[in-house]
Amino acid sequence: MHYDPILAWQSMPDLLAGTATTFAVLLPVLVLGLLLALPIALARLETGPKAKAAAGYIAFFRGVPSLVLLYLVYSGLPQLSIVRDTFLWTFFSNAYFCAWVGLTLTHSGYMAEIIRGGLAAVPTGVIEASTALGLTPRQTLFRLRLPMAARYVLKAYQNELLIMVKSTSAVSAITLVDLTAAANTVFDYTYDPFTPLVTAAAIYWCIVNLMRTGFTLADRKLNRHLART
Repeated sequence: MHYDPILAWQSMPDLLAGTATTFAVLLPVLVLGLLLALPIALARLETGPKAKAAAGYIAFFRGVPSLVLLYLVYSGLPQLSIVRDTFLWTFFSNAYFCAWVGLTLTHSGYMAEIIRGGLAAVPTGVIEASTALGLTPRQTLFRLRLPMAARYVLKAYQNELLIMVKSTSAVSAITLVDLTAAANTVFDYTYDPFTPLVTAAAIYWCIVNLMRTGFTLADRKLNRHLART
């Protein structure tokens, strides 16, 4: 078995199309997951029923594999009459929508815990000072706590994002032709598993390392004041 550069070049259009599908799934999931995670993280910091509900949400979606959630959303929920016989069928019959829902739930569970940790790490003196200056809790959150928490959680967010890039390969199970599925398709009609899969792995490696470089630059910018002290 050897690597065939000619086959790799010929299959590149299919692999790049699969890469485009990977990003079409990934980018909405990152945005939606972050928006969903923030209120859950804030609820997790409170006490009472809200905190318990948020803790249960985080524990459940961090504990269930992404692939299981994708199967549940794509194949399980449409079996319910409230989905199958209503306007919801328009959404849940779409593989992209189901991929967004399934991966967003997973991503939001992890991100909620990451954000909670970042907010909890903000010194109480900052909150007390903002109150003394007359800032409202909303102003304190968006002007002080979240910017400070962003510095604390950047590394954890980087790890979660890189994991999500690789988790998108699970969407091939619900008929989407992402990068992994495209490589398997090339394998199916060439009977050469090595070349397309190694090429796909190289593309994933490039994506991950470009993102890692971006996070390194962001980390330097956010913490540039520390380098001068």
